[in-house]
Amino acid sequence: MDFITIDIIDIIDITIVAFIIWQIYRLLKGTAAMTIFLGIVLLYAIWIIVRVMHMELMSAIMSQVLGVGALALIVVFQQEIRHYLLMIGNRLSRTSNKFLRNLFSSNKATISSTLLSEIVSAIMDMSSTKTGALIVFQRTSDLSSIKESGDLINSEISSRLIETIFFKNTPLHDGAMIISSGKIQYARCVLPVSDNLSIPASLGLRHRAAIGVTEQTDAFALVVSEQTGRVSVVDKGEIMVLQAGDNLSEILTKKMSW
Repeated sequence: MDFITIDIIDIIDITIVAFIIWQIYRLLKGTAAMTIFLGIVLLYAIWIIVRVMHMELMSAIMSQVLGVGALALIVVFQQEIRHYLLMIGNRLSRTSNKFLRNLFSSNKATISSTLLSEIVSAIMDMSSTKTGALIVFQRTSDLSSIKESGDLINSEISSRLIETIFFKNTPLHDGAMIISSGKIQYARCVLPVSDNLSIPASLGLRHRAAIGVTEQTDAFALVVSEQTGRVSVVDKGEIMVLQAGDNLSEILTKKMSW
């Protein structure tokens, strides 16, 4: 039975394919495209069985269907493909920039303890008053398209300015603030909203926007809930709600020392 003979190349081949399928599953998990992906995997499995059983007509029909389906995949999964390529690019960019920072220590992005305390003070005050806020901290990804949707501020960081911008009666409160190079650069920015279906329904548009921008770029975000006052840190598409005893200053220091 030669068809079940397995050598080292077969093992490597199977391992690589399994890894690719797992990565695609992780990428699509929780999205509307997941059902389509499972259907395609089922069709492909049936095609393999048909070929093994030498059912020539059925094999030819399914070969044509899957051949055309490859083009359909590009159309159906264009957002997921873009997301995946962005994720790979961000990881490579983060790795290369980390190497450069280690090589040239002066390039390491940091923020002074004074400015950090101003941010923490504003976040805590807004949390206590249940003032909704969304702050994005730029790392290496280009946020030009996002910045263009907002208003230029280019001001030094201060807790009073942050709180004033997010005060509900100000024109700039609705949208995201962009902090970069130790300054409040833009306010009222529009962010891409995540379409991940696994996001809890209890999380509003601010949280979905924070998840969306951190999925598509290497930036991270702070969110203050207008309903509960809870503070969340969002990075790499994952959200962490601060609990009692969590030190926001320490968390931000680590995030800013990427």
